[in-house]
Amino acid sequence: MINPERKQPKISPKLSLVTLAISVFLSQAAMANTQVIHAGELLSVPGKAPLKNHTVVIDDGAIIAVKKGFIPATTFASDATLIDLSKSFVMPGLMDMHVHLQMELGPDNTADTVKLSDADVAMKSVHYAKTTLMSGFTTVRDLLSEPEQMYALRDGVEKGWIDGPRIIAAAGISITGGHLDADGMAPDLLAMKSSKMLCDGPFECRKMTRKAIKYGADAIKVASTGGVLSNTDTGTGQQMTNNELKEIVETAHSLGRKVASHAHAAEGINAALRAGVDSIEHGSYSDKESIKLFKKTGAYLVPTLLAGATVVEMANTSDFMPAPVKAKAIRVGADMLNNFTTSYKAGVKIAFGTDSGVSKHGLNAEEAVLMYQAGMSTADILKSATVNGADLIGMSDKLGTIEVGKYADIIATDSSPLNDIKQLLDVDFVMKGGKVYKQNF
Repeated sequence: MINPERKQPKISPKLSLVTLAISVFLSQAAMANTQVIHAGELLSVPGKAPLKNHTVVIDDGAIIAVKKGFIPATTFASDATLIDLSKSFVMPGLMDMHVHLQMELGPDNTADTVKLSDADVAMKSVHYAKTTLMSGFTTVRDLLSEPEQMYALRDGVEKGWIDGPRIIAAAGISITGGHLDADGMAPDLLAMKSSKMLCDGPFECRKMTRKAIKYGADAIKVASTGGVLSNTDTGTGQQMTNNELKEIVETAHSLGRKVASHAHAAEGINAALRAGVDSIEHGSYSDKESIKLFKKTGAYLVPTLLAGATVVEMANTSDFMPAPVKAKAIRVGADMLNNFTTSYKAGVKIAFGTDSGVSKHGLNAEEAVLMYQAGMSTADILKSATVNGADLIGMSDKLGTIEVGKYADIIATDSSPLNDIKQLLDVDFVMKGGKVYKQNF
């Protein structure tokens, strides 16, 4: 306790400010988190040749230097942490442009619709998010989940409350009875479970797009065609009209959001591309006009070959799929691989995407194996899952490469996936934003 009779020394205002500034500086220096990675082989920029024996310096979650040779960590800070990846292949964190973190396809899906609470679903999504991150995917685009819960998951990851990949959360806008609406239930359940994001006609679709963005959507997803997993015998042809698509895209773009379109049949693919969407998901039956439109508009194809392979296997080996779903799964899933090969060879831009949630979470890298089997080079596969993904979501200034100023999203494998793409199936090291989540050495 201060004695009021004791004379206290006077401190000038100027000295107080100087003392405060020094205190703040020392406090920030103490909190600084300098990490130094020694990378035996470094794919700094996918699409270019990897570098041998380089040092990557990270401070407070961002890359501040990439230098040749193995430079001692103490060169950069006396208390810097050295991460020895001198015997590993180091590259940017992988990016999956099509996931569904709230689900996994299986025989219990219909029952879960009425048995699981919103809180149960949220807990599942937390689990799937961590599983995805630990497999080496540091950024994902979630294309249709229950919006309020997904926005909470996205924000929880960003705030560090939850371990998971960086999430770009899209709202799914559908026509009544369209692919993104509820189906296959009794009428009273359909009334309860129908999508809250339905629109019919261009003006309703404009309003619904504005509403989606108002409530937190990072992006918009539409279904220009029917879908394989819709429990209805309405095919995979065009569903959303040209005018509806145009209104959604123009409205989203005017508010700074990109649009992804689920599309199987060629007429739906082409209608979405003419409307100006930023990506086509699946693109199962792209034709010559589709390829011209892809190249004219610069839109990306997100192929989701893993989803196609998964539904074919399930249709052939299990009996939980309703007859209309099973028929579509066998037909469309089997056709996706050849159509992808045609688009890739024609020069269509490809962004890596799996539709995980149809397939199991954590197996995302199996998409890369399928892309390779379809004729895509390993260099282009890695670029599709890094540089191209960052471009598609408009984050090339922060993601996709290991360069100064970028977020420190970094993974490592035993040896080069450029030589063996299956190396991506067993990622040993995962860092996101400078935090190490996995280190198996």
